[in-house]
Order: sequence, then structure tokens, then C-alpha cells
Amino acid sequence: MEPESGSSSPRSLSQPSWRNHCRNLMLAYQSFGVVYGDLSTSPLYVYSSTFIGKLQHHQNEEAIFGAFSLIFWTLTLIPLVKYVFIVLSADDNGEGGPFALYSLLCRHAKFSLLPNQQAADEELSMYKYGPSAQAAVSSPLKRLLEKHKKLRTGLLLVVLFGACMVIGDGVFTPAISVLSSVSGLQVTERKLKEGELVLLACVILVGLFTLQHYGTHRVAFLFAPIVIIWLISIFGIGLYNTIHWNPKIWRALSPYYIYKFFRETGKDGWISLGGILLCITGTEAMFADLGHFNALSIRLAFAFVIYPCLVVQYMGQAAFLTKNISKIPVSFYDSIPGIACMTVMFITTFIMMLIIIFVWQKSILLAAMFLIIFASIEGVYLSAAVTKVAQGGWVPLVLSCIFMVVMYVWHYGTRKKYEFDLNNKVSLRWLLSLGPSLQIVRVPGMGLIYSELATGVPPIFSHFITNLPAFHTVLVFVCVKSVPVPHVSVEERFLIGRACPRPYRMYRCIVRYGYMDIQRDNGDFENQLIQSIAEFIQMEADNTPQFTSTESSPVDGRMAVISARADRQSTSLIVSELEDYNLSPTIRSSRSPTLQRISPMFEDGAPPRRRQQVRFQLQQNPSMNALVREELTDLIQAKEAGVTYIMGHSYVKARRSSSFLKKMAIDFGYSFLRKNCRGPAVALNIPHISLIEVGMIYYV
Repeated sequence: MEPESGSSSPRSLSQPSWRNHCRNLMLAYQSFGVVYGDLSTSPLYVYSSTFIGKLQHHQNEEAIFGAFSLIFWTLTLIPLVKYVFIVLSADDNGEGGPFALYSLLCRHAKFSLLPNQQAADEELSMYKYGPSAQAAVSSPLKRLLEKHKKLRTGLLLVVLFGACMVIGDGVFTPAISVLSSVSGLQVTERKLKEGELVLLACVILVGLFTLQHYGTHRVAFLFAPIVIIWLISIFGIGLYNTIHWNPKIWRALSPYYIYKFFRETGKDGWISLGGILLCITGTEAMFADLGHFNALSIRLAFAFVIYPCLVVQYMGQAAFLTKNISKIPVSFYDSIPGIACMTVMFITTFIMMLIIIFVWQKSILLAAMFLIIFASIEGVYLSAAVTKVAQGGWVPLVLSCIFMVVMYVWHYGTRKKYEFDLNNKVSLRWLLSLGPSLQIVRVPGMGLIYSELATGVPPIFSHFITNLPAFHTVLVFVCVKSVPVPHVSVEERFLIGRACPRPYRMYRCIVRYGYMDIQRDNGDFENQLIQSIAEFIQMEADNTPQFTSTESSPVDGRMAVISARADRQSTSLIVSELEDYNLSPTIRSSRSPTLQRISPMFEDGAPPRRRQQVRFQLQQNPSMNALVREELTDLIQAKEAGVTYIMGHSYVKARRSSSFLKKMAIDFGYSFLRKNCRGPAVALNIPHISLIEVGMIYYV
């Protein structure tokens, strides 16, 4: 019997579910090749790293039982309980890592040090996470952090240090993992020398980094079967060793053997924790690599494959070593950076406490319990890892500190520059005093004035007017802004509004990107901007009861979200497109005749590029408001007369009264970074022939 109209058959209802299951299983399969490489190879060096040094005097069956018990409970409490069941639930719309947690905090409390937040940002689809903002309760801890800038700066430094420790650890982790893998060739009949092992490891590393160019999904598909075969092998070997050598090893699953281990070894056992914690190297990757997969796929892979395989392998190794004490090899892995990994986990625990309070809106008591339980465990391991600093652990620490200084100096300089713009922005009254025709020449064309300000008129504009009392008939203040969400959809990217009353033909466009978005201009920005402004003009006329040309009230700040899709059709404009390798003489160019004559001089010898020519025409709509038609006509004519990009070529310097440390950070650090980074014009793909740069010195 056919289902009734409007209802769905059970088969149709189950299809999306099966697709989701298949997708999650596929992602879980891919995660083996990317996320779990370090965790899977850790059995190669954990026991050898644990029983070196002072613990050589305690190489007996009881100590091995205690070491396995430590490994089992470390794997259970930190990767399984903390990350799989708790931390993976704190993703930021599918993204993980310290910056993702920090963005969550900045959206639920005023922790950001850059004061460029707007109410319109809270309407983004990815902005809302967890309980609604209306249900948020202002706790004393929240008010304390929001009030004191030094505490917010400290929080930022903690996040930056955690991110830099991930980078510092990542510098050495591939080399250590590959070296530990190929070191097994030393126990074959034809033992390889150290130099041959290093050469082989270098060849493998070069091949691995070459393959990364093809994308994460291809690398995952290539290495996933290798890791799976490895896991099945170590599972079988561990099971065999357990049954063959010492089946009683399963008793070490009891935490009582941890107590016996420390009772026997004392301080030497505490120092050996630096080797035990190597069993969880790569755990942070489960959260940091979340953006490539999803939480469910990572949970499935770890809980049902990684965790049981590792536990059985460590159990089998312990069973073998209890009957073959002399087989514990003396290894050079005591210099593994096990401190970088532990520091990142400790920082994640601290940030998760804030997430539980401010994002999940749970009680401070629950957050304190989470912090006490996991920070105490990780604190013990971290204290033991500190002993390895002198043996090689200082290298990732130094690298992390260097990276953190670079990041903070860049953030500090950017914040000071933004505060200067904010404090010296041009008032609307001054702009209105210019008038549509008061001693200011309005030249044909459209001017795009780029600034970091999301509100107000930037000081670069007054600097430009002071030196050249002329600007275009249509002005657009463009702000490219990063918002604390991972991605901003194309439909929500453009915010369009007016910077002045209607007769002035001055608009504001805020282009919003998430912290995981690539700011890539496909060469169609001008056309998208024209269509967005046209839609805003029509939308404003439809929603404004009294639409007159004498409107003089301040309108800056009233903005609307306009879809930035290239395939949309404006309700007011007719868009005709033609793709050609050269400018067609039958289609009017967006450049002025003078620029058309000059441009071949700059493009001579360059390979022909495929350009998209767009022409805008006004729809023949008798019901269209006359003022709307006039404004749209001016917009089209300005576009056809030519588009000019006006940007600030800024020099940031510290004031003479500034401290020595600030002068070093601004005059040397920040200036050096700005000179050696891509300029805004290059990053935004602005055509050089249409660019005007205005020199300006910022004394911060």
C-alpha cells in the first residue's frame, strides 16, 4: 500500500541516517592516517624510556606491573575520559584546539582585547553555541575577568602559549615517530648504523611532507590502512605475549599496583613518569584536528580500535618484560619533548574549566572538580617532565616562547593601531560639514577606502582630503574583519549600510571572515559590491516609511546583511556577463579611458588572463521610486567610470614617552613583522593599477 500524501516511508527516513553512519565511518577510517600516528607508535619507546636512568635499579616484576598500571590508567583517564567524553564536546562548530576554545569564550564574555565587536556579529548562524545569551548569568568571575584588562591579557598569553607548544611539539614529533619506527632495523641480523638510520628517516620525512601537498584527505586514505595494519599487528602480538609469558599481568589493571610502584621506587618512580606520559603523545591531536573530521568519528576510532589495541599491546609488552628483564633496551628517547605535549594538555584543562562555566553555564563547583581531577593528574606528569628540560626538552620550550613572542607582538601592535584609529576617527559632523558640493571636488568614479574600523570614518580619509580636496562621486568604506567564529557563510559575509545621509552617496561595507576562512578574492569583488549596495538601497526604500532626499539624520551604524553569492540576481539591476581574454570594445570597461590607455604599459609581457566582464543596467520598472532610480543610476555610472582602491600605507611608531619595552615591541618587533609580511593590497588581491596608497604615521 502506498504511503499517504505528505508522509514519508520508513525507507526514505532511514536513507539520511544510513548516509550519516557511512560518512562517520569513513571519517573514522580517515582519522587513523592523520590523528593517531603518534599514539599508535608510542609503544615503541614508552617502556624503554621509563626504565632508563635511576629506574634501572628497579627493573623487576613488581616495577613492570606498576608501570603498566600507570600506562593503563593514564590512557583511560586522559585520552578516553577527558578528551573523548568531555573535551570533544566543546568544539566550536566542528573546530578544535586552543584558539577554538578561546573564540567560544570571547563570544560568551567580553574577553577579547580588540574592541571591534558589533551587535550584527551575534546574528551569525555560527555565533550561537550552547545556551542562549539571554540565559547567561553574569557571575562574579565573569565580571572580574571583563573588568581587569591584565587578566584578559593573561588569558590570551595562556592560549598563545598553548598554541605555540603545539607548534613546538609538532616540529619534533614527526622526526621522533619516524626514528622510533625505523630503529627496529637495528635488531635485525644486518644491524644498521646510526647514520644509516638517520638517512633513512630523512628520506621518509621528505616523502611524507611532499605528500601533504595533496591534501589531508588523500594523506588520510593513503596512511589509514598502514596504521590499521600496524594496530592489528600490535594487538595480536600483545595478546600472544600476554597469554604466553605472563597471563597474571591483567591484575595490574588495578590501581593498587600504582601505589606499590611508588612505594618501592619513591622519587625514582616520580622521575620515570616522564617516560610514562609518552604513552599519550598525540592525544591533543584528537581535539586539534577536529576540523578535518568530526567528534563522533574520532570517538569511534579511539574507543573501539585505538584504545583496546594500545592497552593489549602495553599489557603484552609488560608480560614479556616480566620474564625477560634484560631485554629492556637502553634508548636515546629520553630527549623526546613528552613536556610540550603535557603542557598543552594542562592548558586545555584550564581553558575547559572556563568553558564549563561561561559557555556550558554549569556551576563553578563542577568546573572546579574537573580542574582538580585532571590538573592534579597532569600536574604530576608535568612536574616529572620538567626534569627532561636539560636533556632536550628545552628545545620545544624555546621554540614555543619565540613563537609566542612573535604572535603577541603582532597582536599588541595591531591592537594599538586599531585603538589609534578608533580614538582619531573623523566625526560624522565633520563629514557632513563638507556637504555634497562645499569646496570639495566630486570626481567621477567609485572610491573604495579600506580601513580596519567597523564604525565611523577612518583618519586616513581626513588625511587624504587634507592633501587632496577631492573624492569620488560614490564612496564606500570597506572593512575586512575577522569574527570569532570558524566560518562565515557566503550569505552572511557582507554587511552593507550608509556612512552618511543619502545625498552624499557614501556607504559602508563590512566583509566578515571566520578564523578558519581563507580571505580569497576571486576577482569579482567589485561586481558583488555593486549588487549588494543596490539590494541595500532597494531594501531600505521598501522598509522606510518616509523615503525622501532631505534625510539628514545620522545613519551610521544601521546595516543589513546582504548575500554575497555571485549567482544571485539583484532585484534592481540587470547583470550581463561576458568572459573574454581581452577587453571587448563593445562592452564598457570598469576602468576609465585614461587607465585603459595606461594599463597595457603595466601588463605588457604578462600572460593573457581570462577576465569576466560585467555590465549593469537598470530594470525598466515603472513602480520604482524616483529617488531609488536616481541613486542606482549614480551607482552604475560610478562603476563604469572606474573603481579606485584607497589604502593607508601606515608606519606604526611608539610615542617618545613610551617605555623601553614598548618601543622595542613596536619600533622593532612589530615594524619588522609588517615589513616581512604580505601587504594588505597583496593579501586582498587589489589591482595595482587602481591602487592609491596614503602614507600615514601612527604614534601609539
